[in-house]
Amino acid sequence: MACSMKSCLYFDGLNMNETILGSKSRRICGFCPPFGSSKSRALPVLGVDFMGKPLLMADQKRLRDWSPKSPRNFSVRAQASSICVSRALRWWDKTLTTNMVEIHSAQELVDSLNNAGDRLVIVDFYSPGCGGCKTLHPKICQLAELNPNAIFLKVNCEELKTMCYSLHIHVLPFFRFYRGAEGCVCSFSCTNATIKKFKDALAKHGTERSSFGPAKGLDESELMSLASIHEISMHSPFPSSREESVEDLVMESIGFSGVLSKAGNKMELKKEMLC
Repeated sequence: MACSMKSCLYFDGLNMNETILGSKSRRICGFCPPFGSSKSRALPVLGVDFMGKPLLMADQKRLRDWSPKSPRNFSVRAQASSICVSRALRWWDKTLTTNMVEIHSAQELVDSLNNAGDRLVIVDFYSPGCGGCKTLHPKICQLAELNPNAIFLKVNCEELKTMCYSLHIHVLPFFRFYRGAEGCVCSFSCTNATIKKFKDALAKHGTERSSFGPAKGLDESELMSLASIHEISMHSPFPSSREESVEDLVMESIGFSGVLSKAGNKMELKKEMLC
């Protein structure tokens, strides 16, 4: 228990009638108040009233090293050391590259996937208490540095348990690869021993290519599940609506080209008749 040395504590009520020479006087023990004026330094001295005579017992070692400000300084040093320890334990924040982004909400994950365009997006599901995730983290950072065109989204499953449960993430570490209009092209779990699985997927889906249409992101069923538990906004675009808009654009372009071809044919017929 921490207490300030500036105030004096007393514990009254030690009745020693039966233990010390039959004395009827009540005994007091505790820290004695500071001697002298108010400007004098309060010293931690233990005082005991024995048979009407005060006995003073001072801890010479503590007395020599003690100062009124020492408890406060100790508290500051303890807080600083605890902050340093907590930062040292955050292994998932170490050696991150510029193309590695920490996801803090389901809506942020949806928006990041939808705005990725044709770039390869790798979603890394991890947990601070997962030993396999901690061991694999440095290699994932190295692969992210070697593939600057890919986007690595890191999802802390401890902070986003509800979202990960809706996405059926039950094994860690777990990875999902997304690519443009194709959506999720592969998903798997791997460890430091099976890192080849990750490298093969990166080589297969990391090649430059262009896809027709906007990025698909999460499946419609996953979006509906997240929306039902209020993890994302109901106004988020769903894959079906995006696909329908693309199909409408395609049909409009086909119809417009058909009109142009028909108009061209009519022009050719008129020229033939005039000739």
